[in-house]
Amino acid sequence: MTTDAIRILPTAPEHRAAWDELYAGYAEFYRVTQTPAMRDTVWSWLMDPAHQVEGLVAVDAAGRPVGIAHFRAFARPLSASTGGFLDDLFVSEAARGSGAADALIGRIAEIGRTRGWSVIRWITAEDNARARKVYDRLAMKTRWVTYDLAL
Repeated sequence: MTTDAIRILPTAPEHRAAWDELYAGYAEFYRVTQTPAMRDTVWSWLMDPAHQVEGLVAVDAAGRPVGIAHFRAFARPLSASTGGFLDDLFVSEAARGSGAADALIGRIAEIGRTRGWSVIRWITAEDNARARKVYDRLAMKTRWVTYDLAL
C-alpha cells in the first residue's frame, strides 16, 4: 500500500535497527520501561512466521522506516468470528502527518479483509489526542472500557 510517499512493507531483517529505534520511541511515548532484551523478544516474534504477532513498517520516499505496526488475529467467540488486534502503532515525530498511520492501519485492514476478519480493534491512551484524531477519522470509538488484571 502507498499513501503519497509512504510505502508499507512487512517487517524484515533489514529493518531491525530502525525498528528498534521506533519501538523504543513508542515505549518512551507511553512511559513504559523497555529493555533491549524485551525488544529482542518482540523482534524474534516478528521474525518467526509461526508466531501470532506480525509487523509492518512504513517507509518514506527515501526508504527510511518512519513507522511501525504490530498486529495479530484474535478469536471473537460471541460473534463466532476472527478479528485483528492492532497491538502497537507508532510513527516517528518527524513523520507525523505524512499519512504513515493511515497507511499502516489501511494495510492491516486490507490484510484483515483478505483473511476474513470481522473487525480491526485497538486501544490507545485517553490523552493521546493527536493519534485519536486519526483514529476518530478512520474507525468508530466503542463504548467498551478496558481493564487489566496484573498477574
